[in-house]
Amino acid sequence: MDQDIKFLKETLKLARKGMGWTNPNPLVGAVIVKNGRIIGRGFHHQIGQPHAEVEALNKLTEDPRGATLCVNLEPCNFYGKTPPCTKAIIKSGIKKVICCTMDPNPKVSGKGLNRLKEAKIETSVGILETEARILNETFFTFHEKKRPFVAIKFATSLDGKMATSLGDSKWITNEKAREYARNLRGQYQAILVGINTVLKDNPHLGIRIKGKKDPIRIILGSKRHILKNFQVLRDQNVLNLNPKNIHDLLTILKEKDIISILVEGGGETIGKFIDEGIIDKVYAFQSPIIIGGRKAISIGGDGILNIQKALRLKNLTYKRFADNLLTTGYIET
Repeated sequence: MDQDIKFLKETLKLARKGMGWTNPNPLVGAVIVKNGRIIGRGFHHQIGQPHAEVEALNKLTEDPRGATLCVNLEPCNFYGKTPPCTKAIIKSGIKKVICCTMDPNPKVSGKGLNRLKEAKIETSVGILETEARILNETFFTFHEKKRPFVAIKFATSLDGKMATSLGDSKWITNEKAREYARNLRGQYQAILVGINTVLKDNPHLGIRIKGKKDPIRIILGSKRHILKNFQVLRDQNVLNLNPKNIHDLLTILKEKDIISILVEGGGETIGKFIDEGIIDKVYAFQSPIIIGGRKAISIGGDGILNIQKALRLKNLTYKRFADNLLTTGYIET
């Protein structure tokens, strides 16, 4: 068991290397083990390229017959942009497959493991399942809840203001906090803002880090007033949507195979998601300043009328950036 945990942790580490590039596919890493040694390792680099299991087989240092394949997610058993991984595994002579968790995608779920069992390959599933689900939380939510994973991110003063009454918000948080926030974008397939945020702030909404892929930029609302020189329109990696409500928005995004969104603003747009209660994760940055003012900008929407019904966070973590604080948590359901 200890050896299995050791090698499965390596698959999780490898899988993270594909962060931001594999959407709408999951993050997957694989190692092939023989006589207690890794003889092949791989991860899914990006959509359309070989899956982790196949890459590990392509990078073998010795004969895999009789070896064990460790992978963080159930191997696929269908033809998509690449052939089934199960076919390559069976052909290789591998005798055992250990995976952290089954695949929630109905095209795969259980079918991959069943195909391996039919080929007389021993299978094991469930070790480090929690860690594997967290790694691919967006992928699991997309297939289990039939909608994209929704995270919201905002920065406020101690008194809960996102900007002054004149709309000035540069900068509430310090540079280290802002750099971390930009990096967060790389964990999501799309970044969403309302049209007013684009018109007022002209945001870039990119990661601006070499080797990192910018997420899809989604503008919520009519773009008839947006000029071509706005930063969000710098290339074709942008969607403009004007749905009736948040439910319709998520339906549209699901149909486009967008498995996750990070909602960055503004206050009214974030408020709409809070009012609908359709939020999975929250990133709340806070700076030790006080802005005040009845007309200063904060999270909008109708809001919660009863404290007992307020959205409550669980599994909280905290991170400091000098005197700035980031609280991260998941919405209790």
